[in-house]
Amino acid sequence: MYSMTGYGRGTAAADGRELTIELKSVNHRYLDVSMRLPRHLLFLEDGIRAGLSAALSRGHVDVFLNYRNTRSDARSVTINTGLLEAYLSAAHEAGERFGLRDDLGLTAALRLPDVTEVCEADEDRDAVLALCSEALSCAIAALRDMRRLEGERLKADLASRVDAVFGLAEEIAARAPLVIEEYRAKLNERIEQLLEKTEVDRARLATEVALFADRASIDEEIVRLRSHVAQMRLLFEEGEPVGRRMDFVVQEMNREFNTIGSKANDGELTARVLSGKAEIEKIREQIQNIE
Repeated sequence: MYSMTGYGRGTAAADGRELTIELKSVNHRYLDVSMRLPRHLLFLEDGIRAGLSAALSRGHVDVFLNYRNTRSDARSVTINTGLLEAYLSAAHEAGERFGLRDDLGLTAALRLPDVTEVCEADEDRDAVLALCSEALSCAIAALRDMRRLEGERLKADLASRVDAVFGLAEEIAARAPLVIEEYRAKLNERIEQLLEKTEVDRARLATEVALFADRASIDEEIVRLRSHVAQMRLLFEEGEPVGRRMDFVVQEMNREFNTIGSKANDGELTARVLSGKAEIEKIREQIQNIE
């Protein structure tokens, strides 16, 4: 079981180039990838998205990429000779007009605005793609490892809560027949008090109790609850993303408790239903972070 929260970092370096990728993920209904790359590295975006889509099924993932190229051919310097010529011509003219000595040297000339320009050299795409693939693989492995560890913690918490729900369902199943018997006894006692000198129609009493038992029957809900608990326990051991299926099962569990609550004519049953719904709400909150 995997959580959708995690962090991973991977670095690859070769031949004067170094590329680092950091991944941060949080819960999201679908796989949502957000990345900002330098303009000269935009060609990496499709490969990064494909790699993340192959490894992850859900979660919002922020991608941070840092790239350094320390090779001697990584940058080039160009001189705007036309602009420099214009600067020198204007300086010579000003010197003659105002009688100033021309002391403009090469170093000073190259410092004039916009005379020199440092340009990034075209990247070797194949070399950068190879570095990106290696760094991304390391980052994804680290991210999935953290998501797995967090998923194991969530799994332990969910398992204990599902056990609690199952225990409450069994308590409700054990209590339900007693509620019917108590209703029969109370109904019989009330009739006898009202009609002390009249023979009670036992057949009528049995019919009334049978009608109550039919209205209050929760056998089907208990069977379905047991089935949902069994499904949840199976999902704990799945080797693939189960968050969406868990969410569906929990909705069904909540539906059964709602139905039982609507049929409950007993304080103890109502208390257990409320406890069950509280546990299910906690399960629902935790499942929102399961991949």
